[in-house]
Amino acid sequence: MLEIGDKMPHFEVADQNGNIVSSESLLGRKTIIYFYPKDNTSGCTAEACNLRDNHEALAAKGYNVVGVSKDSVASHRKFIDKYELPFTLLADTTTQMQQEFGVWAEKSLYGRKYMGTLRQTFIFDEQGILTEIIEKVDTKNHSAQILK
Repeated sequence: MLEIGDKMPHFEVADQNGNIVSSESLLGRKTIIYFYPKDNTSGCTAEACNLRDNHEALAAKGYNVVGVSKDSVASHRKFIDKYELPFTLLADTTTQMQQEFGVWAEKSLYGRKYMGTLRQTFIFDEQGILTEIIEKVDTKNHSAQILK
């Protein structure tokens, strides 16, 4: 589990265009890495659209926004196109990145246990040092949680 002050875990994951994005390529800018369960579901769409609607305010504060789920490159491309998302989505289909960040965990729905993605956000400084973790994400007001 990551803690404040930890360095960003190493990863190499494909984005919505099939290009490989590495943790090293994110250094030099403050980076918001938000993990979400699934493209095109109500909560995940609300969260992505809130970040989209406030993207200029986040960029003005120097933030680079990166979303991560286990959906495919093609799913991410459709999600971005459908909702005009101005940021990168990473297709962590193996859940390796989610495991490194500690967000691939056992969940429960109607008493059924299964492995899934915890909705959490990690904020890193320009050197890749973790400065904040948001564990209780308000999907409709997530940008306000970040910009507070």
